[in-house]
Amino acid sequence: MNWYVVKIVFKIVSVKEVNQTQFDEQLKLIEAANEEEALLKSRVYGLTEESTSLADSNQLCKWEFVNIAELNLVPSFTDGTELYSLVHETNEAQNYINFVHYKAAALQLRFA
Repeated sequence: MNWYVVKIVFKIVSVKEVNQTQFDEQLKLIEAANEEEALLKSRVYGLTEESTSLADSNQLCKWEFVNIAELNLVPSFTDGTELYSLVHETNEAQNYINFVHYKAAALQLRFA
């Protein structure tokens, strides 16, 4: 088995009106036999980790899975451990989503 670090991107949706759209970029360790399996496992994590919670001001806040933006082979660690998370803010939400989908498509081309 091999270890991979993947970047899973979530869009943060809030009922509270905000000026910029927020994205949460999480790096996770994935144990898999190969890159294709790592990509599949990463997508499952993204879908299962979508969530809704109450923000500080009792406003509903939802994390929607966007896609996998990066996948890299790494040394051995613990499966599923979050290494890094970054909230990305932008006024161009659709451009950012398109960029994430572009990166995901480039990963998929490795297996075509």
